[in-house]
Amino acid sequence: MLGQSTTDKITSDLLRPIRLTKGFMAWMGFLGVSLVVCLGAYVIQLKDGLVVTGLGDYVSWGMYISNFVFFVATSLIGMLISAVLGLSGAKWASPLARIAEIIALAFAAVAGLVIVSDMGHPERLLNVFIHGRIQSPILWDVTVVTIYVLISALFLYIPLIPDLKICHDKLDKLPPFARNIYKVLSLNWTGSHEQEKIVKQLTRAIAIFIIPVALAIHTVTSWLFASTSRVGWDSTIFGPYFVTGAFVSGSAAVIIAMYFYRKNYKLEDYITLSHFDKMGKLLVLVSLVYLYFNLNEYMVPAYKMKKFDAIHIQSLFAGTHALMFWSIQIFGLVLPIILLVFNKMRKPLPMLIIASFVLVGAWFKRYIIVVPTQEHPFLPIQNVPLNFKVYSPTLIETLVTIAPFILVLLIITILSKVIPIVSIHETIEELEQKNK
Repeated sequence: MLGQSTTDKITSDLLRPIRLTKGFMAWMGFLGVSLVVCLGAYVIQLKDGLVVTGLGDYVSWGMYISNFVFFVATSLIGMLISAVLGLSGAKWASPLARIAEIIALAFAAVAGLVIVSDMGHPERLLNVFIHGRIQSPILWDVTVVTIYVLISALFLYIPLIPDLKICHDKLDKLPPFARNIYKVLSLNWTGSHEQEKIVKQLTRAIAIFIIPVALAIHTVTSWLFASTSRVGWDSTIFGPYFVTGAFVSGSAAVIIAMYFYRKNYKLEDYITLSHFDKMGKLLVLVSLVYLYFNLNEYMVPAYKMKKFDAIHIQSLFAGTHALMFWSIQIFGLVLPIILLVFNKMRKPLPMLIIASFVLVGAWFKRYIIVVPTQEHPFLPIQNVPLNFKVYSPTLIETLVTIAPFILVLLIITILSKVIPIVSIHETIEELEQKNK
């Protein structure tokens, strides 16, 4: 058994961030003002239509759909850290599980709103459910995203129940209504053997169930592209290609969050250098698999070099999109892999910088997947305005694209201020098992 002083210290350390600070209020104020500006841009789009964006008859999927694919991708990290690593017995990942689940829930929840931003008539979204065809990947995409959000919420909540009871008992300076919320959500937790068993069984069941759902969410998204005959999308590898890319962006997001939680919340004893080291190795592993799919994506059509494949590849390798394409490959994938091989680079600050490049590169990679293909249709583009030939996002479109990122940061920030970012119950339990 652990000493009372050790238990109290762990509880105190992990509950310390659950309080209002000037820094928190300033950050929330900044996010709030930024969101209002972006929502103002969306109101203009809603009023005037998609004509205020750079979208047209040919490039009808631009930054909005790039955003959607990116958000769905990053949300898969909860499955990788909590489910795959958790079920495989990787104990080192336990302190990072809640961080991954918060990120997964935030990105998955906002992903659906990103689709709404791409609609000229968002009220027609209900038609997907009312008139949707079972053969349509769009119907399945909406269905799977909704299910994944619900499961992610459960995956965050069920293991959190013991900590909610601790919050109710220990956070005695909170207003009575706040403590009552913790009490209600803790479901009369007493820590009995039966309750422990139920929570562990439920957590394990959800972890098993979330794996196929998480794989389905990005596989179905990839089918939206691969089921067409467009050059650049007509590929059988898009399913696993999208999933491995999701693990890369999700791992990078967790590393960035680890750094800020560790520094701002003073969690050096719980998010250790060892965690950064192992997350760095995990990022190298998933990036190597993703690099393989990147090579496969372009080597096969480049070897065949059909007419329209040649036009598309030339645009990426040496044409309009060459600078973005090579920057993504070099700074967002190849260099991070090389750097993270060295131990010195798997420290908090270097990993923050590397992960930031990887995450930014991951978003632009989705842009490269979505946009250039539409600029090279099979039929020639004739007798249309110049802006139809080349996609160029507008300021309104950019602001609306930024809005979902602000919403994600708001969700993550609020959740981080109302629940312990590292599980108190599991931390104490693991230490007790080590001391036996």
